[in-house]
Amino acid sequence: MAVSATSDLGDAEEITLSLPARPQFARVARLTVTGLASRVGFTYDEIEDLRIAVGEVCSLLLPGPEGRLTFRCRVEAGAVAVRATREPVGRPIEAGDLSRQILLAVVDELELDAEAGSVRVAKRHRG
Repeated sequence: MAVSATSDLGDAEEITLSLPARPQFARVARLTVTGLASRVGFTYDEIEDLRIAVGEVCSLLLPGPEGRLTFRCRVEAGAVAVRATREPVGRPIEAGDLSRQILLAVVDELELDAEAGSVRVAKRHRG
């Protein structure tokens, strides 16, 4: 597991988390993202939405060969965006209707790049 942080993005910070692509590490990703959301003032419900979203993103990226999942989290006042990628990419991401509905219900933005093995979600604080 590797974590790095960059704060030369103006008011935003970028935190990168790299984990083995194994289901038992999904919890670490969920805890990291929800901890960041808590730090910038998200409500309990908003944090729970992000926890659900990161869990769903992990389920989309995890089936495949051994490798690494990388989460790039951009945190700024009132917003958290997460881009998750899998290396090696392996097969394209297959997001079914249920996965899309879950993600669209809990985040404000969703981008899926099936061929690149990348998912981006973003949530804004309604505070």
